[in-house]
Amino acid sequence: MPKQPYRTAPIATEKLPPGIGYIIGNEAAERFSFYGMRTILVVFMTKFLLDASGKSAVMSEEDAKSYFHLFVASAYFFPVIGAILADVWLGKYMTILSLSLFYCFGHAALAADQTRLGLFAGLALIAIGAGGIKPCVSANVGDQFGKANSHYLERVYGWFYLSINFGSFFSTILTPWLLEDLAAWLITTFQVQSPAAVDRLKHIGPHVAFGVPGILMLLATIVFWMGRYHYAHVPARGVENVFGALRGDGWKCLVKLIPFYVFAAIFWSLYDQTGSAWVLQAEKMDRNWLGIEWRASQIQAINPLLILILIPIFSFGIYPAINSVFRLTPMRKISIGLFLTVVAFAISSMAQKRIDDGQTPSVVWQLVAYVVITMAEVMVSVTGLEFSYTQAPREMKSFVMSMWMLTVTFGNLFTTLVNKLIQKPLPNGKVEVILKGADYYWFFTGLMLVAAVVFIVVAYFYKEQTFIQEEQPNT
Repeated sequence: MPKQPYRTAPIATEKLPPGIGYIIGNEAAERFSFYGMRTILVVFMTKFLLDASGKSAVMSEEDAKSYFHLFVASAYFFPVIGAILADVWLGKYMTILSLSLFYCFGHAALAADQTRLGLFAGLALIAIGAGGIKPCVSANVGDQFGKANSHYLERVYGWFYLSINFGSFFSTILTPWLLEDLAAWLITTFQVQSPAAVDRLKHIGPHVAFGVPGILMLLATIVFWMGRYHYAHVPARGVENVFGALRGDGWKCLVKLIPFYVFAAIFWSLYDQTGSAWVLQAEKMDRNWLGIEWRASQIQAINPLLILILIPIFSFGIYPAINSVFRLTPMRKISIGLFLTVVAFAISSMAQKRIDDGQTPSVVWQLVAYVVITMAEVMVSVTGLEFSYTQAPREMKSFVMSMWMLTVTFGNLFTTLVNKLIQKPLPNGKVEVILKGADYYWFFTGLMLVAAVVFIVVAYFYKEQTFIQEEQPNT
C-alpha cells in the first residue's frame, strides 16, 4: 500500500510531535561531524598541513586563528542561502537533504588531501552544507508544533541543544586522539618495524580524524531521511509570500531583532575563540588533570559535557528559582549571559598574564573559564535560538533563524579582522604582533563589558510578539 503524502502542518495534539526523535538523532550525528572536524582545525593547520610534495607547510598561529574564524564565519553565512532556498523554493526537508550531500563531500575532501587545496575545498563544501541546513533544521523543530502542544517547545529546544552537545562531546574527545595519537598507537600495538610502513602510518592521523566525522555526517543524513513520513513538511511559501512578508510584519520583526543580534555577534566573537585562542593558550599550560595528560584541543570537550549537565539544572532549578524573585524574560536571560561572558574572558586573561610572565599555569584556570562561558552559552545561545523562532512570522521562519546564525558570522569576521590588524609587517620580512598575550584577552573582555551594559538599555525597550504554526487535524 503506497504511503500517504507528507503532512504539511503540525498535528493537532497535546502530545510530543512524532518526528522529534529523528530530528534529535540527526542533530546529534551531524554535530559530531561538525565539531569533530572543527576541534582539530587549528592543530591541523599549525602541525600537520603539507604542500603538494608532501613536505610540511604549516601556518603561523595568527594565520591559523584567522582562517579558523573565517571558516566559522562562512559556515554561519550560508544559512541565509539555505533559508531562502527553504522558505521560497524547496521547503525545509528537501533543502536539508540535498545540502547534506555537500557536507559529506566536504568531509571526504578533508580526509583525502592534507594540502591547502584539500583544506580549503573541504571547508568550502562544509560551509555550504553545514551552513545551508542550519536554519532549516532548527526551524524544522518548531514547525512540528501547533498551539495545542506549543508548551513543549522550550523543552524540546533544550533537548535539541542537548543533542548538539552530546554529539560534540564525544567527537571533541575522539578526533584529537585520532589526529595526534592514532599513528603512535598503531605502531606500538602492532609492533610495526618496517621504516616505509612507519612513515606511512605517521600520516594516517588526519585521514582518519577527518574521515570519522564524514561517516557520522552520512549517518546523520540517513537518519533524517528515515523520518520523512513522521515530519510536518511545511511547504515553501514562494517568492511573493516570503518577500511580501518583509513589507509587513516580517520587516518590523527584523528591525526589532537587529539590535539584539548585534550584541549576540559580540558574544560569538568571544565564545568561538574557545576553538582557536583558547586551544593555543592550552598548549602553553600544564594539562595534567585527573591523572591524564590532555591534548590542548581536547580541553574543549568540557563545554559540551557541561551543557549536558547545565541545561537541566538551569531549566528545573536556576530558572524557576530566579522566576520566584523576578520574571526572567528571554532578554533578561541573555543580559545575564553577556555579563557571565565578561567573567569567563577575565579568567582567561589572568591565566594568559601568568603565561606571559614565564609561568606554566594549570589548565584548571581554563576549565573554570569554560564553566562560566558555558553558563553564558545556555543563557544566550539556547534562549536566542528559541526566541528567534517564536519572534519570526510564519512565512519566514527559516530566514529569521538564518539571521540568528548570521550573528556568528559577524562575530567571527570581527575576530578575523582583529587578528589581521594586529599583525604589522617589518622591513626584515618578519611580522610583529601588536596586541598579544594578556592584552589580546583583556581587549575582548573590555569589549564584552561595554556591550553587556548597553544591552540592558536595548532589552528594556523590546516588545515581544510570538508566532506559532497553524495546526491540521490529527487524522
